[in-house]
Amino acid sequence: MENVFITGADRGVGFALCEEFAAHGFRVLAGQYMPEWGALAELAEKYPGQVECILLDVSDTASVQEAVSTASELVDRIDILVNCAGIIRDDSRKGFYDTLNTNTVGTLRTVELFLPLMKAGRRRLCFFSSEAGSISMLHRTGDGDTSYCVSKAMLNMTVRLMFNELRPEGYTFRVYHPGWVRSYMSGKKADRGHYEPEESAAAAFRQFTQERSFEDALVMTDIKGEVWPF
Repeated sequence: MENVFITGADRGVGFALCEEFAAHGFRVLAGQYMPEWGALAELAEKYPGQVECILLDVSDTASVQEAVSTASELVDRIDILVNCAGIIRDDSRKGFYDTLNTNTVGTLRTVELFLPLMKAGRRRLCFFSSEAGSISMLHRTGDGDTSYCVSKAMLNMTVRLMFNELRPEGYTFRVYHPGWVRSYMSGKKADRGHYEPEESAAAAFRQFTQERSFEDALVMTDIKGEVWPF
């Protein structure tokens, strides 16, 4: 049984992805930010011994370190690390800081701290990005979205640097644009969007688990499998 760790697993696409991996026989370590939100606990009951909830706040280094320690007590390796945690905040100074600290720096600290636990596994690193991070394709005006767009553009560059460093060591990468999902990134479920979380999660699962003939090329693909420029 392969082991997958998923950040931002409480709800939305992260939660749907936990269920998708569990249904396909993976052992799921779910990064739980809101233990008061009961969905993950119910999923763990549905898949006893297969889904484990681990407290995780990617914006806090100590929390990530503790999550790594807990994961290492449960499994001897992580095969796939899915970086799904993300937020949307306003463009105030605090909103900007919180967005970058979660979406970009949080992803970097999570990968760096989990790497020792991945060396003996499949070494697959997966990232949720967005069309908002594609400089050449961006259509937004930045009205209230500036911090989010910047965080995703920074994430794409961060992943590129990781790829340059880690691909020679056998790591493979997936960068996924989930589409306009009716998600919880602003704190409550959006009433607009093209896809339900389960639809995007199903496409993400396929892309995250399938092998590619072009692993030496870093690409961002969307829910339909189409390639987006960074």
